[in-house]
Amino acid sequence: MKPRVYLDWNATTPLRPEARAAMVAAMDLVGNPSSVHAEGRAAKSLMEKARGQIAAALGADGADIVFTSGATEAAALACAGRGLACSDVEHEAVSAWCAPDLAVDAAGQVQVPDPSRAAVQIANSETGLLQTLPPGLAVSDLTQGFGKLPLAFNWLGCDMGLVSAHKLGGPKGIGALVIRRGLDVAAQLRGGGQEMGRRAGTENLIGIAGFAAAAEAAMRDLADGVWERVSGIRNILESALSAAANETISVGKGALRLPNTLCLVTPGWKGETQVMQMDLAGFAVSAGSACSSGKVRASRVLRAMGFDETAAGSALRVSIGPDTTEDEVLRFADAWVAQYRKARLRA
Repeated sequence: MKPRVYLDWNATTPLRPEARAAMVAAMDLVGNPSSVHAEGRAAKSLMEKARGQIAAALGADGADIVFTSGATEAAALACAGRGLACSDVEHEAVSAWCAPDLAVDAAGQVQVPDPSRAAVQIANSETGLLQTLPPGLAVSDLTQGFGKLPLAFNWLGCDMGLVSAHKLGGPKGIGALVIRRGLDVAAQLRGGGQEMGRRAGTENLIGIAGFAAAAEAAMRDLADGVWERVSGIRNILESALSAAANETISVGKGALRLPNTLCLVTPGWKGETQVMQMDLAGFAVSAGSACSSGKVRASRVLRAMGFDETAAGSALRVSIGPDTTEDEVLRFADAWVAQYRKARLRA
């Protein structure tokens, strides 16, 4: 029996060995980073070193890194009570705090009349489509781009950015809000003075250590051209599926998008059905964002781009990573095409 193949990297990534090693080492530190004794100072030193490593990986030297439980909490910290506008292609962690007032064109590009009052993601988790961020933007969700794209927070021109460790090979349950120096946010979690008074609660030192190690490893991958190879494998898969199913739409083909993401729309073949069929065949894929999977509804991202209800409910997302091989994606293509042909016979 062939081993299962994981093709859902946009939902979460395998833990990098560098992150695992850093987390194991951090487990031996007994001190609380807020304590003033030697054990506390050792924990604080590790945490501040990690903060600097993550800032450097983000190109955010001179900005403030506020550790959170993930990008969802970072979104709440950045957006709550600010009256920001966003579009329907934003992740729900952001759209939960913003008015859905920004229009989206058929290419998935968000129209932003007032950047200072807007939240715009750098890359969409479902389609992989990239956004051109306008100068002066209030908030950007950098989660899907960090580690896959060469980016620098200091060059983006936005006030705040959201990141999450488990999207680049770090552990789940740790993320950060990046804040342009000189700005401030109102704490959502109160009861302590941690994180410069912006986020109360004892810091997740083990998670922070893993986050920093994963961020540094991700930067090495970028420098070594790993994601160019990933893009080539994605394109091989895209070509194989397009040749077998000419009515299937590859969303964003030819546009700027993440190097690892393939969003397929086969009208009339429900995304949930495809996910289950591929799961039984030994492949982990999704019908959209992991945070909205399992909900029987059409993709609001695709609806915002002008797809009708049937097409938007017929999407499949394949997202690969540095460990994915050409053999694995071609095996997936064979399995998907076999099910596609059966679905067309039943139609």
